[in-house]
Amino acid sequence: MTGRVAVSKSIYESDLNQAPKETAGLTIPIIIDVEASGFGRGSYPIEVGTVNAQGDAHCSIIRPEPDWLHWDDKAEKLHGISRQVLEEHGRAPIDVARDLNQWLAGQVVYSDAWGNDISWLGLLYETAGISQHFQLESLRSLISEEQMTIWHQIKEQVIKDSSCQRHRASCDALILQKTYVITAQITQAKGAG
Repeated sequence: MTGRVAVSKSIYESDLNQAPKETAGLTIPIIIDVEASGFGRGSYPIEVGTVNAQGDAHCSIIRPEPDWLHWDDKAEKLHGISRQVLEEHGRAPIDVARDLNQWLAGQVVYSDAWGNDISWLGLLYETAGISQHFQLESLRSLISEEQMTIWHQIKEQVIKDSSCQRHRASCDALILQKTYVITAQITQAKGAG
């Protein structure tokens, strides 16, 4: 296992996350997902995954800093990443922050857990000693009421059809993006019909 996993699959190329071919008029959001050592005070980011509008995913695990001590065994059971794996294979916060800036510079990036992810990304960039060069927004700000009525059902189907590991950052980002695209297409089709 390496600390940097650049997923070469695109959701437009793989069966696992085959995005619908017709996306005319639909802006596909860039999605970010952050996995953490736990929740609450003292928690820190352990993995960051992104998927761009073309469906290309990037993912990095993060080596904890010496003063990042909080660890929740329940969170580990969810994401499946041990602290030992992070210490042995994780990348330095500065390297992960620089890569995110390179991949996402000047973009608006969406998260389904904005309240948590903004604080974990803030800690990542503060620790790295550099500025974040992308804007983080809540995915909810893009989702219409019509999409929300079918969101959970479609997301569950996307998860069921997926063979990627849930609660890993890039996989969760891909699931969110595909769910957004499908729900947007369904609601657009209903509106046009």
